[in-house]
Amino acid sequence: MPLSDSVHQAQAVLFVDDEPQACKWFARTFGREFVVLTAPGVDEALALLRERAGEIAVVVTDYRMPGRNGLDLLRAVQRDFRQLVRLLASAHAEKDVAIAAVNEGKVLRILEKPLDEVATSEALREALALYRAQALERALNDGRIAATRETLGFLAHELNTPLATVRGYVRAVAARHQPAAPGAPPGTVQFVEDNPGELMAALEAAERRALYCQSLVSTFVQSARDAYRGAPVQTVSASGLVKALLDEFPFEHDESSWVSSRTAQDFMLPGRRDLLYLVMCTLTKNALQALRGRPAPSLLVELGATQDGSAGAARFWMRFADNGPGIAPDVLARLTREPVTTRSESGGNGMGLMFCQRVMQSIGGAIEIDSHLGHGAIVTLYFQPIHNATHAEARA
Repeated sequence: MPLSDSVHQAQAVLFVDDEPQACKWFARTFGREFVVLTAPGVDEALALLRERAGEIAVVVTDYRMPGRNGLDLLRAVQRDFRQLVRLLASAHAEKDVAIAAVNEGKVLRILEKPLDEVATSEALREALALYRAQALERALNDGRIAATRETLGFLAHELNTPLATVRGYVRAVAARHQPAAPGAPPGTVQFVEDNPGELMAALEAAERRALYCQSLVSTFVQSARDAYRGAPVQTVSASGLVKALLDEFPFEHDESSWVSSRTAQDFMLPGRRDLLYLVMCTLTKNALQALRGRPAPSLLVELGATQDGSAGAARFWMRFADNGPGIAPDVLARLTREPVTTRSESGGNGMGLMFCQRVMQSIGGAIEIDSHLGHGAIVTLYFQPIHNATHAEARA
């Protein structure tokens, strides 16, 4: 359900009073402007709330009712339906009742009976406006929490593989340690290699992966700093982020020689650098895995712009084009819409492209995938940039 629909779905006012005539008057008087529901007592009101809570935004209750009074209802609503805005209507608004209504029932207003039509209408409008504002804030917060949870989960997944590789290299080096020979100078450490240079290669590979993990963490730390009010807006050029990717990605063996870049048109990227960088790392990793074992493997990361004839403006893009085996049509149709992977045996979970899709949507962009079996794959990210960046700006 769209956010705006979920915020405005609840709009009814529930009026609770044990006097039937009072309920009829309230529904007749305010029903022209508001959706009005009525209940003759606390138990009936709570039953109605449980049944139709998604429709109700405001509760207005009388104070003096037989059995359980208005404060009892307000306390129950505060406990079980705390998102609702609450008002108390009473002809007996004694000081202790008013204090309890505010402190325990968290009422927005106390309306004096007999109700004044103009004042009550204003109070209902204020209550509905408050409900919608709070509902929107809750929805936005829920969205932020969900996005943060998903991002952190994906980041953990991205960190797990290189960190596991680092541990493997460290274990391999430790396994080749040999006790020092008799008479060796103090501090001498001895290792045995199966092939010359393999230990240094393992240490260098471990360092590359550790640096990659560090770059991811540093990027997210910077984003956390940028989130504080008053922090300057951080922007990054597309070419700058591509350069960071090529410098920091933990390429295996000679994989870095497979990758090239070309900038036909540079531009400034919108959105959070950390998420965009993670998207680029994901697409690079997917392409490299598809290229392993292929003859003359190649991955081109290209920046450019296409003139949008209808809008008269440039559409900026970043493209990842490989000459791998391509993607089967049935898999291609499901990518970015559901978790699907062709590499489950190596730890793939199919969430990567879905994550990329959500990041691009969150900044008003899009992702398109074009592939044919035997003819590689092209993944294109489309952006709504902040402004065009000259090559001089990109180099600065």
